[in-house]
Order: sequence, then C-alpha cells, then structure tokens
Amino acid sequence: MSPDPIAETVASLMPRAKAELTELVAFKSVADFDQFPRSESEAAANWVADALRAEGFQDVALLDTPDGTQSVYGLLPGPEGAPTVLLYAHYDVQPPLDEAAWTTPPFELTERNGRWYGRGSADCKGGVLMHLLALRALKANGGVPVSVKVIAEGSEEQGTGGLERYAEQHPDLLAADTIVIGDAGNFRVGLPTVTATLRGMTLVRVRIDTLEGNLHSGQFGGAAPDALAALVRVLDSLRAEDGSTTVDGLTGDEVWDGLQYEEADFRRDAKVLEGVRLVGKGTVADRIWARPAVTVLGIDCPPVVGATPSVQAGARALISLRVPPGVDAAEATKLLQAHLEAHTPWGAQVTTEQIGQGQPFRADTTSPAYAAMAAAMSEAYPGEEMQYAGQGGSIPLCNTLAALYPRAEILLIGLSEPEAQIHAVDESVSPQELERLSVAEALFLRKYAAS
Repeated sequence: MSPDPIAETVASLMPRAKAELTELVAFKSVADFDQFPRSESEAAANWVADALRAEGFQDVALLDTPDGTQSVYGLLPGPEGAPTVLLYAHYDVQPPLDEAAWTTPPFELTERNGRWYGRGSADCKGGVLMHLLALRALKANGGVPVSVKVIAEGSEEQGTGGLERYAEQHPDLLAADTIVIGDAGNFRVGLPTVTATLRGMTLVRVRIDTLEGNLHSGQFGGAAPDALAALVRVLDSLRAEDGSTTVDGLTGDEVWDGLQYEEADFRRDAKVLEGVRLVGKGTVADRIWARPAVTVLGIDCPPVVGATPSVQAGARALISLRVPPGVDAAEATKLLQAHLEAHTPWGAQVTTEQIGQGQPFRADTTSPAYAAMAAAMSEAYPGEEMQYAGQGGSIPLCNTLAALYPRAEILLIGLSEPEAQIHAVDESVSPQELERLSVAEALFLRKYAAS
C-alpha cells in the first residue's frame, strides 16, 4: 500500500515546523506582566497572526481581551455550504520555574533523545504548529474542505478569563459546527486519545494574621499565636490521613469508568520516589479525573536562609482546588473558603480571596465528529484505536464555548502526553506525536466534511 499523501506531506513539512516552533518557543510569552515583559507576548501574538496571513486567512486580528492580553483570530473560508470548524490553541506559557534546573535553556528549542525541549513546546505552542501542519497538508492535497476559524489565546495559563469574556461579548465570532481544542494530550506516546472530561479549577488566596508585628520567639514563643503555625494547621485540614482531599461539604467518591491508569505507569510518569506512597483512595483514574484535588501552590513565609528567631505575625498561601464534572466551580469555591475560615485555629483573623476559576467540562462522545476523529486517528496511528480519557487540568474556554454554541461538537486533542512534563522543568514535545496528530487532524477535517 502506498503511503497516504497527507502523511507524506506532513512528514516533508516537519523540518519547517521545527524551525517555526524554535521561533515561537523563543518568545517568553508568560501573561504575568509583573514578571515578564508584555512585549514578549505581543511578539508571539504577531508571529501567530503573520503565520495565519501567510496561509491565506482573512480577517486576521489581534483581539484585546478584557484581562489585558491579546488573542489571535483568523478565518479561512471553505467551499460553499461546508461546515465550520474552530481550531483552538494558546501561545502563552507557564513561567519556566527554576531556569537553572533546566538541562537546556527553557526558551531555546533543543533536540535531545528524540524529543524537542522548550517551554511551550507541547503546551501549547506545539498545538499552534499542529493546526498549521494539518491545514498545509490539506492545501497541498486538494484543498481545505471546511471553513476554518483559528483562535490562539494569550492568557490560558493565567486563568484570568479574558478570551471567555470576549467570546461572550462577541458571540458570533467563534461560532462553529465543531470545535477542536488542541490543548490536551494522548494518554501516552503512540496511543491516540481524545479527552472527554476536564476538571474545573478554583484558585483561592488565604491570609492569616495574629499579631501587630513579629515577636522574638524566645521572649514570646509558647503563648503568642504564630500565624505561620496557624496556616500550617489550616492547610493540613484540607487532607485526610491517606492524602485524600477533604473540603467540608465537597464529596470525593466519584468513579471513573473509562480508560484506566495503572498505578505502576502513573508512578513512572509522575516520577514518584521509591518508597513514597500515592495519596488518596480508589483507582488512579478516579483520583485524577473524577474527584476533587487540592494543592497548596505557594506559601509566603520567611526562607530558611536568613530566618530570624521570630513568631510570625502574618502568613498567606495560594491554594488550587480541581473539581470534576458534576461539581459547580463557584459552589466549590464557597465551600473551600468556608472550610478555610472554619478550620483557622485560636481565633486568628483569616481572609480569603478568589483569584481564578474555571468550570469542569464533559464532552458528548456520541456525536458524528467523534466518529470522524476515531476513523482519522486509526489511520494516523496504524494498529491503534482512539481512546477516551479524562484530564486533571482545566480549559475554562470549553464551557464558555459549550454554553454559547450548544449544538457544536467539541473535541480535545493535543501534544501534552505524560513524557511532555508540561508546567514542569524540561518540558518537551515528541516530534513523532506532532507529526501523527497533524495527520490525524487533517484526515479528520476531510472526513468530517464528507460526513
């Protein structure tokens, strides 16, 4: 059997894709403008806009969203009467964390051991390239059979909701028959996967105050209420003895009935140290896809180096709570805030502030678009069948789009398989996955147009 021309075309375009991803990764496009220059995000947005114009997109625009960032939009008209498909990705990235801990510089795409390393290489600048590769392959083999809208968000990682609010204010802009969110990932390399559910998220900042100012621990320690100790007690109340999340009023016994995640595989993917037990109960899939999970993201307190013998007057922490489909994120936020206040000891003063929120999502996997994607993935991954999995993270835009366009079919695919280590040091992308998923997306668009 001769190779599929779509696959041949994508393979021939991979060197160009690597060069373009190198350019895109070089932008330090973190949408935290207190720490990273706004000009870096603007430059990345302009790169995406120029790429769309080069592919013949019309109405290419940099959309100023309410959170002060920019999203890139473009329209590629298809044949008369063809359905419209919205392709989504985001060009903003997570901070690099400890740059010195990276094996190679985070904003320089570097090939090593068959993977391409760099911040955003998988999440989600690689997703931008995936969309471009699919469209280029179709243009080289008879044309794009659908109308295509592309939206590349500029603040997905910050959870500030800029694009969601912009879409609500301009409800016709992103209207489509089917939406492909290129910000998920295969269950593992080589196993084609569509993400069927996303956990939602809420971010809450908690502050505890006990004294007008720090005190000498030798003179006052033992009777003076220590705010940092109070905060530790509060944070400990968020977990049961086995590590399960315990927020008063929030249930945590849901079961995942799809693809399972073997514990040995999870330990390897998560790089759990030998002898350290996993937290929670139920299957791994239950814990990461179907149940709430609390994480302490940061604590403001004196560092060990330079610490003085003081009783702390105040302390604060940033807490993330992931919530599964079926749980309202706004209600979960209220429960978390009430829990923090109720478990603060010694009558200490406590304040909580919500700083980010996104609702969970569940896709309709019975739709025609899913059948087209399953057929496309089986061709792009010979010998494999498309799998359904959940994702512990959140993509708030999904629920906004589902509410605005209730008849639209929403599919989540992408490059963030476990080896990619997104959000961590040494993030990377598999070029083989980029190639195969680009082929799958191109074949999907063709099959969907014919369905």
